[in-house]
Amino acid sequence: MAKAGSVWAILLLPVALVLAACGQDNRYAAPPPPKVAVTTPVQQEVSEYFESTGNMAAINTVDLVARVQGFVQAISYADGEFVEKGTSLFTIEPEPYKLKVESAKAAVTSAQATLKQNEAEYQRQADLVTRQVSTQANYDKALAARDSAQADLQSAQANARQAEINLGYTNVTAPFDGVVTARQVSIGQLVGANSATVLSTIVQLNPIYVNFTASERAVLQVREFLARSGRTTADLMGTTVEIGLQTESGYQHKAKLDYIAPIVDPSTGTLAARAILENADRALLPGYFVRVRIPSPPAPALLVPDVAVGSDQGGRYVLVVNKDNVVEQRRVDPAQLIGELRVVRTGLTKDDRVVVGGIMRAIPGQKVEPQLGPVTASK
Repeated sequence: MAKAGSVWAILLLPVALVLAACGQDNRYAAPPPPKVAVTTPVQQEVSEYFESTGNMAAINTVDLVARVQGFVQAISYADGEFVEKGTSLFTIEPEPYKLKVESAKAAVTSAQATLKQNEAEYQRQADLVTRQVSTQANYDKALAARDSAQADLQSAQANARQAEINLGYTNVTAPFDGVVTARQVSIGQLVGANSATVLSTIVQLNPIYVNFTASERAVLQVREFLARSGRTTADLMGTTVEIGLQTESGYQHKAKLDYIAPIVDPSTGTLAARAILENADRALLPGYFVRVRIPSPPAPALLVPDVAVGSDQGGRYVLVVNKDNVVEQRRVDPAQLIGELRVVRTGLTKDDRVVVGGIMRAIPGQKVEPQLGPVTASK
């Protein structure tokens, strides 16, 4: 019997265990907070950049025109040739104008002789009137003749000067160093008959302008920065402007800011600006599309990995973990990218823990388990 009792005890043991378990509370155990990778912002000196796009433009572009009428006698350059200031480019038959100069000079000589004669007669009449030998009428007549002769001489001298100017117009020269476009006329062609005839165009390529614009927001930011440092827009003149072409990587050309428009264009909300760039080899041409950026003086800044910066309809943001390990969404004002780090102007402090890993598990308002790791400063 004792052996049978022990068998029943073994058989009833699982039942007893089940009944004992049924007597305990059946409670839900919440999962642990998700782990996310966080880091604090990197602090370093950063030169922020204003970036824009623009176009190159010639510093001087002039149409060469025929200012006197005549036949083209000579063309003294090759199409597309670089010429220096004063180089003769076109000759319009000068002979008729040389004759007019000679005729005008002869008229001056004649007027001088007439004036000399009338001056002598005037002096004689003045002396006779003083001695009461001649009448006042004769004196007045001699005075009028003298004054008329002086006027005729001045007119003749003016005509002679005009004749010389017209003769000078027969030799069309380069007003500055530049490249001359293809000629618009041929040798033997009559030019200047009814109006000024365009002969060709000369373009100055060194230096060259870079025209670009800044948004109204950028203008306000720059003016605010200048006001804090006690400077004005006039202090920006001469600032280095970095230029990059479409086929270049980076910004290989250095220009100098030389103009800022005094008004914002209300139709575009932009402010026009201009830089001047040395172009000694004339490799840069007017009309080129360029990338423009202007560096600011280095200043302390906070940087975070670019992957940490998100965006939605409200703007740009990052996720941070507060002291209670709860995720918060912070609105930020990001700037340029340096390596893999993004400059953040506002919205963060140097002690904030920014979520950089497991971002999909970091839900604003919920608790997480932050795993702090370092971030290397960008060079």
